[in-house]
Amino acid sequence: MYILTNGKIVLADGIQEGKAIVIKGKFIEAIIDREQVENYQGYQILDVQGNYISPGFIDTHSDYIEKVIAPRPQALMDYKLGIKETERILMTHGITTMFHSLSLYNDDLFGKNIIRRPEHAQRIIHMINEMHDEKHLIRHRVHARYEIDNLFMVDTVIQLIQEGKIHYLSLMDHTPGQGQYSSIDTYRQTILSYGSVDETTVDDKIKQRIQTPKLSIEEMQSLIHAAHQVGISVASHDDDSLEKLDFNRELGIDISEFPIKLEVAKAAKAKGFMTVGGAPNILLGGSHSGNMAVSEGIQHDAIDIICSDYYPSGLVHAIFQMHDQFGVPIHEMINRLSLNPARALKLEGFGQIKEGYYADIITISVDEDRYPAVDTVFVGGVPVIRTKYRKGGYPVG
Repeated sequence: MYILTNGKIVLADGIQEGKAIVIKGKFIEAIIDREQVENYQGYQILDVQGNYISPGFIDTHSDYIEKVIAPRPQALMDYKLGIKETERILMTHGITTMFHSLSLYNDDLFGKNIIRRPEHAQRIIHMINEMHDEKHLIRHRVHARYEIDNLFMVDTVIQLIQEGKIHYLSLMDHTPGQGQYSSIDTYRQTILSYGSVDETTVDDKIKQRIQTPKLSIEEMQSLIHAAHQVGISVASHDDDSLEKLDFNRELGIDISEFPIKLEVAKAAKAKGFMTVGGAPNILLGGSHSGNMAVSEGIQHDAIDIICSDYYPSGLVHAIFQMHDQFGVPIHEMINRLSLNPARALKLEGFGQIKEGYYADIITISVDEDRYPAVDTVFVGGVPVIRTKYRKGGYPVG
């Protein structure tokens, strides 16, 4: 049992001071006046020294685990080792629930990394689910990213969904000439950078990729229907036109990940989709593919959710960069990392500091250089990490 006091509590509708949070078991028992803390006997009191007290981050889209398990294209580490080392890193960035994004590709143009072979992706899906019954630090979930030219895994993915081993599904189309790669030259440079092809074969590969058959509408609908039957949300990926949004609405898709243009992001919201942008885009000042700047989307209230994509530390920094540069209220940014993901992915009892909700709570300090850092992480009422910066160096401290 714990009480967190002397902090700036980030609620869904603003930041509150002069209060304390009471944690009992897995849940938030109460939010009380600071003066009432002394009435709670047997609780461990944590003075957070004026830092922010925030809901833990729910990361809806990140392939970071791939880089830990396979740090080199042909270097495949033990899966369990990789998952455990991944969560030790993720919790330091305030991520208490991670939807690990595992790619189900038909080819290896986006890198010859061994982990993106279907048999390895499936093994990791099973291993992540097995972690639920073993000791672990954060909440692990599976986000299956299904490339629609993969004609061979529809039945397999439906079975995994029905078995409860996939918790979020997105349908991706990385065909050059549309979506993220509306610029053929950007696509060419991207696959060249992955080392999948060389200058002598790249144009043939692009032509072949454009002509590759895709899933039928009926096959996509079968995947979406299977997900919806068990309460799983489904996302599109890299929407680039109003026509594509209309097509996705007909399919029954719920979420628009990484809309390419501001007008598309606005339209997606107007049509009832929740929208997702990446934290690295914010830190870099724009898209590495030349698409919409997420900071612009946020300022127009066209982006609901921020994910880490491939850079977990980007989440906490994106909060304060958007606040400092553009005046976006801190609680609104944190909602994009907690409350809104919980709503989009139907996570009841998560994403807010609220009585009766799970005590997935973090504290964030900000130093004189405006560098934010996650200092304390609770997951289900358990303090999984506490850190503290210090001054001094060799040989003094």
